[in-house]
Amino acid sequence: MSLGHACVDVYQGAVAALVPYFVAERTYSYAAASGVVLAASLLSSLVQPLFGVLTDRWALPWLLPLSALTAGAGVALSGVTGSYASTLAVVAVSGVGVAAYHPEAARVARAVAYGRHTAMSWFSFGGNAGFALAPLLVFAVMATGGLRATPLLAVPAVAGAALCASAVRAASSGAAEAGAPVTAGRDDWPAFLRLSGAVVCRSVVFVGLSAFVSLYVRERTGGGEVAGTAALFVLYAGGAVGTLAGGRLAERYGRLAVVRRSYALTVLAVAGLVLVPGPPVYVFVALASAGLYVPFSLHITLGQDCLPRRVGTASGVTLGLTVSVGGLAAPLLGALADATSLRTALLPLVALPAVGRLLLCRLREPAPPGPAATEGADPRDPAAR
Repeated sequence: MSLGHACVDVYQGAVAALVPYFVAERTYSYAAASGVVLAASLLSSLVQPLFGVLTDRWALPWLLPLSALTAGAGVALSGVTGSYASTLAVVAVSGVGVAAYHPEAARVARAVAYGRHTAMSWFSFGGNAGFALAPLLVFAVMATGGLRATPLLAVPAVAGAALCASAVRAASSGAAEAGAPVTAGRDDWPAFLRLSGAVVCRSVVFVGLSAFVSLYVRERTGGGEVAGTAALFVLYAGGAVGTLAGGRLAERYGRLAVVRRSYALTVLAVAGLVLVPGPPVYVFVALASAGLYVPFSLHITLGQDCLPRRVGTASGVTLGLTVSVGGLAAPLLGALADATSLRTALLPLVALPAVGRLLLCRLREPAPPGPAATEGADPRDPAAR
């Protein structure tokens, strides 16, 4: 599951990694380039909860290989399309593939994790590793022939589909039993909505940095394509490590304590990234990556425990909708950058993690899945943590 997740999430990272090449080869403005990021996010954000609702009713394991191929096909075609509109269309198709994959994959991952934070963090690690590898993969492919070489980016999709199909076949007898919906406990919608609001704030920061940190670091350091690719790699690679750390930290200190401190760290890190000049920018990119990614898998398990009767819906929102909604802000940041500067456009990202931290203040630890997640379980009981 983790390897398949990596192959699919390559295509979320690849869209942002392609932005500098669209700017360079097609002379897109910042706003037009960020529109490509929006195309990958908008349709995905709309349909992902629908896939979540479907997976609450039926197990859909066949979606996993199909969605991997769909995600790859869109990105593979993005560099060979003949117009801006067709580029937006194929990238949007890729976003649908990503949307179809995550709710079903997260539902199965939760079932086999049995409530262990480290197990879910390994699943999330796969996706974040895919993000981290995306800039390097895109850089290597672009070096062979520029945007016209994007069909080579279909390779991870084929590998991911094969991994998913193999996993489905191997677990066919036990998948239905392992992936049965969790029905114990009550759905806490107010808590879930507060959590979702915080994840939206995190998402806007992450998508904004993904879209523009490469261009920003090039501008600030004068290091060219290598400097920009390195910054994006640090952002994604630090996230892969941070996701694993999040699961272990949560088992020691509690999920909400870790999530809240991560949001506070993100405020300081993004401020340093935007305001401190020179090579130290890479240090702040790494700190921002940790602050953004340590709570990543914890968002998923918190959301699922807030809605134990609607695990697919919770997964579709926390893993998909709120993450994709961040893409809606990308064109606004791009337009602001066109009108002023990249630095000015990135300044609002400093405040958003603070808003997310405020939304988490009154949130309580929900009851976990399993025997402890019974009707009336007190979420304040340490045994529920």
